[in-house]
Amino acid sequence: MAPTRKRDSRKLFGQPAWITLEGGFAARQCVIADISSSGARLVLDDINILPARLRLAFARDARTGRTCQVVWRRGKSVGVKFVR
Repeated sequence: MAPTRKRDSRKLFGQPAWITLEGGFAARQCVIADISSSGARLVLDDINILPARLRLAFARDARTGRTCQVVWRRGKSVGVKFVR
């Protein structure tokens, strides 16, 4: 029997954020719909423009942020997990 995987509890967030691609180019605004310690669900108009890895920040000009890996895409939502 496979062990059940416990998900981190997610909190509704609804805050704007910015996605930057490798090298800090092409900043695009999104909304963080919900967030947990391990990942987030982002909402944006065109999820197909996103590469497999991206950087997520709370301000367009932020020099900090979290590196993320896309784990799923559905409609206008995309699920990311935080990576180091």
